[in-house]
Amino acid sequence: MGARRELDRPPARFLAAVEAVRAVRLRPEVLLTEVPAPQRVAPFAMALGADVVVDGNDVGTGRLVLLHDPGGNHSWHGNFRCVSFVRADIDPEMVRDPVLSGVAWSWLTEAWQAHEIDVVAPSGTVTVVSSEGFGGIVADGLTAQVEVRASWTPADQAIDDAGAGTRCGLSAHVEAWGDLLGAASGLPPMPAGVVPLPLRRGGHD
Repeated sequence: MGARRELDRPPARFLAAVEAVRAVRLRPEVLLTEVPAPQRVAPFAMALGADVVVDGNDVGTGRLVLLHDPGGNHSWHGNFRCVSFVRADIDPEMVRDPVLSGVAWSWLTEAWQAHEIDVVAPSGTVTVVSSEGFGGIVADGLTAQVEVRASWTPADQAIDDAGAGTRCGLSAHVEAWGDLLGAASGLPPMPAGVVPLPLRRGGHD
C-alpha cells in the first residue's frame, strides 16, 4: 500500500509544471478557468477552460489539458503532452474557402514559432461546420464555426528536471494556445501596455 500511495503522489516535476500553467496571463478577452481534467488518460493531468468574450458576447471557447506520465509514453515521444480544443464563430462565407482548414492549423504553428518553442509529434484536425435554423429557430439564420483540435509534446529541452515550471517551459505553450484562441476568434493583436488577466479558479460566474 505504501508503494501505491507513493505512485499516486504527483511528482515534483508535474507540480512545478502545474504552478507554471496557473501563473500564465493571457489577453483580457480570454477568460481562463481551471476545470476538472480527464481521468485515466494519463497518471497525472490538469486542465484549463477558456471563454473568449468580446463586448459581452462569447465568440470562442477552448480547453487545454496537460498530461504527464513519469514513465514516458511511446506515442507522445516524451512524458508531457498538451491536448487542445478551440472552437470559434466565423463568418458563414468563410466556410466556402478551400484553404480555411490550412489557415486555421497555421494559427497554431505560427503561435509556436512566435513563442520560440519546439514541439514533438504534433497532430490534429480542423473542422469547419455551418448550420441553418428552420421552424421555431429560423431567426437564427446561418451560422458557422471552426474547430481546431491538436495535441503535441513539448520538446525535451524546454521541459527538463530543472525547468518544468520556468517561463521557457510549459508557460510558453499555454501562451501559444492563447494566441490560437485569439486568432480563431478574430481578435486583433493585443495592444502594447495591456495587462493580461490571471487565471480564475473554479467554475464560471
